Amino acid sequence: MTVRVRFAPSPTGYLHIGSARTALFNWIYARRHGGKFLLRIEDTDRIRSEERFLKEILDSLKWLGIDWDEEPIRQSDRFTIYRKAAEEIVKQGLGYREGDAYIFKVEKGRAIEVDDMIHGKIVFNTDEIKDQVMIKSDGSPVYNFCCVIDDAYLRITHIIRGDDHVSNTPKQILFYEALGLEVPKFGHMPLIMGPDGSKLSKRHGGVAVEEYRKEGFLPEALINYLLLLGWSPGGDREIIPLGEAVKLFDINNMKGVQAKFDIQKLKWINGEYIAAKKDEELLPLIKKYMADEGKEINAPDELLVKVINLYKVRIKTLSEFGNLTDYFFSDKYSIDEKGAEKYLKSAESKQLLQEFASKIDKLSEFSHTSLETACRLMAEEKKIKAASIIHPTRVAVSGKTTGAGLFEIMEVLGKEKALERIRKAAG
Repeated sequence: MTVRVRFAPSPTGYLHIGSARTALFNWIYARRHGGKFLLRIEDTDRIRSEERFLKEILDSLKWLGIDWDEEPIRQSDRFTIYRKAAEEIVKQGLGYREGDAYIFKVEKGRAIEVDDMIHGKIVFNTDEIKDQVMIKSDGSPVYNFCCVIDDAYLRITHIIRGDDHVSNTPKQILFYEALGLEVPKFGHMPLIMGPDGSKLSKRHGGVAVEEYRKEGFLPEALINYLLLLGWSPGGDREIIPLGEAVKLFDINNMKGVQAKFDIQKLKWINGEYIAAKKDEELLPLIKKYMADEGKEINAPDELLVKVINLYKVRIKTLSEFGNLTDYFFSDKYSIDEKGAEKYLKSAESKQLLQEFASKIDKLSEFSHTSLETACRLMAEEKKIKAASIIHPTRVAVSGKTTGAGLFEIMEVLGKEKALERIRKAAG
């Protein structure tokens, strides 16, 4: 049997982070078993469904590296099929009409058992399930009915979805039986919760994949983090490429407990992926990100690569790069006012900057090693700590109190620019 799974987005909004995780685990299950991953577009809500949302959802899936195997089907194209199926159920005496609506008659006193792939055995009693609407009076199909017809049409073998669908499962099984269809296997994943244990919402941060893309997260890092929300590769590993995860994935190892979304953990993982990339790999990513944000960097790639090398281990998202490195690309850069007050205002600091400028002006080689040597020799001569020179110099050349190594910064800035800024700060 070829494994066939599906992801069924509704184009009434952007791709939610929880929906992205559902798509991911369906995709990885299909790839793990050499099966097919399919898309079904749930656009029965004609008022709220919009093409712009569908485009964003598909673009976000592609950005995450989740591809699909067949042309997606749209529920809006299949209303006639749903109605015919409902009419057949009524004709068999398993349902009835109520005006223009078609209702399925639920048999009472039955126990419906589900061998859930994640939670194990779950038992439902039909006494707790009321008669189910199949087609509403306005002619539109109800979710539990039309998704059964579509899943059968797509020959879906396994349905992996969130715990919020557990209560839908027995209703859908009743429809499978009424239509004489084979029931697929079900697996229900715990939902992603906020850090406080409540349902993940905007008050916890971004909830759409698009928001994380705009914030400067890498798709492979976001995918890695989503994998860890409910599954573990074992051995306390936290950085795992998607291709390797496919080889290791076992749905039996998925946790049946709620996963809490931790933005700091996501940032840490993203930082690890950024730091592991080659400078030349990050170059187009950072250029595109800055351009998309309207902050295009007007500098040669050679300089940009050097700056990336200094800062890729210091940033957690691409969005942090611009503010931390603005002083490399323009003389109009942000100044830490408190740092300037603390390190540049005193006469002593100005004197130290003047002397340091004189010493490094005489260097035949303007490298980070020669600059550090000059600084430490000057500190020894004056019987002061090197930090007394380093702190004012850092603020003078970068406007900041923290960042990459000062002497590496000065080397990349170049002798002329570094001296110009130090002397300007020295007054």
